[in-house]
Amino acid sequence: MTTFVIKPACFRDLESLNDLMFELHDEHHLQSPDLFKTAEDIEQEKSIARYIDDPSCLVYVARQEDEIIGFISGHFCELISTVSQPIMMGSIDEIYILPEFRKQGTAQALIRKIESTFFDYGVKQMFVEVWHCNQSAIALYEKQGFGHHIHYLRKPLIK
Repeated sequence: MTTFVIKPACFRDLESLNDLMFELHDEHHLQSPDLFKTAEDIEQEKSIARYIDDPSCLVYVARQEDEIIGFISGHFCELISTVSQPIMMGSIDEIYILPEFRKQGTAQALIRKIESTFFDYGVKQMFVEVWHCNQSAIALYEKQGFGHHIHYLRKPLIK
């Protein structure tokens, strides 16, 4: 069993976080290259630094000694819709654990930490978007109490 601590990310963590973000997006692209951009393309468009600098965003890291072995990022805001009641919501945007540290409770601990912070900030509902092909992530979230909210269906148009 891995011993780790969960801490808020800071700017000195950026190099490690950028590496982990790259790994996350590279895994997605390798699993489904027809659906996901390359990690290089995403790296040009998206930075975890924005999360660390934004007061409505959260980033937590899991550390084992001096090594960051995983992270979670998310944001919170008031969800305003034309059809549903306004509600304070939190969203998990990314979560990644180094492969050698998976299945040791790290992801669950990170989810519990961000959930606890959201609760402290008055968030009433927590959301996460997971692609259907990522069954291990779906199982993780279901284990943490997430359930289906909206079924977002897709159909490729082929002649």
